[in-house]
Amino acid sequence: MTMLASALGVVVVSVVSGLLMFIMLISMVVALSSMDDDGSTVAKKNTFLVVDLDRISGDRTASGLMQSFGDGKTVGLIDAIDAINAAADDQNVSGLLLKGDGSLSWASLEELRAAISAFASGDKPVVSYATSYSQGGYYLCSAADMMCLHPSGMVDFRGIGGEVMYYKDLFDKLGVEMNLIRPESCSYKSAGEVYTLNHMSAANREQIRAYIGSVWRTATADIAASRGISVGELNTIADNLSGYLADDARSSRLVDTLCFEEDVRAMLKEHYDGKHLLPLEKYAKSKKEIGGDDRDAVAVIYAEGNVVDGSAKGMNSGVYGDDIVKALREAAEDDDVKAIVLRVNSPGGQATASESMTHAVIAARQKKPVVVSMGDLAASAGYEMSCMADVIVAQPMTITGSIGVFGTIPNMGKLMRQKLGVNADTVSTNHNASALSVFRPLSSTAMAMMNRNVEDFYKVFVGRVAEGRHMSYDEVHKVARGRVWTGADALGIGLVDTLGGMDLALRIAADKAGVERYRIKEYPKEKDAWTQLAELFGESEDDDLSLLAKMRLALKWRVKRGEWKALSRIEQDVLFVSQSQGVQARIPFVLVDE
Repeated sequence: MTMLASALGVVVVSVVSGLLMFIMLISMVVALSSMDDDGSTVAKKNTFLVVDLDRISGDRTASGLMQSFGDGKTVGLIDAIDAINAAADDQNVSGLLLKGDGSLSWASLEELRAAISAFASGDKPVVSYATSYSQGGYYLCSAADMMCLHPSGMVDFRGIGGEVMYYKDLFDKLGVEMNLIRPESCSYKSAGEVYTLNHMSAANREQIRAYIGSVWRTATADIAASRGISVGELNTIADNLSGYLADDARSSRLVDTLCFEEDVRAMLKEHYDGKHLLPLEKYAKSKKEIGGDDRDAVAVIYAEGNVVDGSAKGMNSGVYGDDIVKALREAAEDDDVKAIVLRVNSPGGQATASESMTHAVIAARQKKPVVVSMGDLAASAGYEMSCMADVIVAQPMTITGSIGVFGTIPNMGKLMRQKLGVNADTVSTNHNASALSVFRPLSSTAMAMMNRNVEDFYKVFVGRVAEGRHMSYDEVHKVARGRVWTGADALGIGLVDTLGGMDLALRIAADKAGVERYRIKEYPKEKDAWTQLAELFGESEDDDLSLLAKMRLALKWRVKRGEWKALSRIEQDVLFVSQSQGVQARIPFVLVDE
């Protein structure tokens, strides 16, 4: 009887689970269908476009499947900028209303701000409103003609700080020893130091101070020009937090007026004849296609996220080496494509994937112009894939360089024995058969081999940059050693060619190809929704993530930004270490806006 009940229970659970999975699939398909049926949204006369920063995410607009896990109301940075540029010439669009806070990093904010400033220069009003301005949000919205703040709101204007979390003491308590392997000269390549030190190294402190100082100088210069407040005054306000509270923000001229959102809407109607409000993401959908199919094309290849080997499956995101190699090959072989713009927004990652993509850039460049547009990050592996392009375009606030390499190998033997009571024994045919085991210290032979590995790759990396940037090995080594630079500083040392955004990169690419009118062809090509669903729910031994982890990734899209920070920085670091394989060419820290 007990066996029968247990078997029946298993059957019931299986049926219920199957039904729930089926309902989930149907819900996603219905969501996708409803989104596809929206059609284009055209602005009516006297329309203000609402640029909601909370609705702008990533460089590339998410696919229909990704959108279905949220509310379907997000737009990528590049499409958002294209829409703002189109709105400047649209007689039905009277102005822009900026709102929200968002989570864009500095270089993305800078690129979006440039588009808003260009829009405002055409004598169309730009108004911003916020219940509270984050520092990045304030920087962007300072391009508005009028800045409005909630009477009980705040302006988080206090300067930029760099904070790094270190885990050595935790590892010591757990009985974990982390071996950091990096070239002797790469003292700035500090990513692995968070596991071997409990404080910031002098080299890392130097580079962080330099890059945040560069970003702050650019930000305050832009704000000063827009708000009519000197850089010196802005720094005094930041030092004293004298613009933090609403009344202080108004008296210090950080904002123009204190009011409620209803007051802003009334003002748009009364003073600017703004009868209609239209979300930018809806307007962008109608402006997605640039040109017609009969025109020449410029390929835009998006490389956004951590660099990893292989090909993306389901909803996994990142710069997958095989996908980027395929995209570069297809674009190079497509007769309609006259030039390639590689949009890089990556902190780096696996060295093997980096090498494969760099080789593909070299091959593509032999057939047609290749221009790189750097986003927030184009560092380590992200810089290596960029260095062989004909031209590199970066934002002044872009974080780039970090030309270096490192590896980490843990020794968890003490943790397993003393904390968990687990012992590992081994039988080997050769001296170093178990040399890379995580249960015992590295042998001297294995350590020598790993040191040689990183030293050799560093030489290859520097050599690649020297060839691509037409510099000597010594010139590159002087600015390499794992050091991070902003785009503004990288321009002066030869690591980038010019400063600007995607618009400039496209113009350069088109000019090099000799085309005036063109359409955009995006890569990697998006998979259809059914293929993504099959990969998302299809389990195999090769899957990097379990179904539970994939569902967790999916649920992220339903979580508000504030709650989304529940995925702690510690967890992100641990996930990175656990998923990292082989030698890494990665930026030494994670950029966060808090």
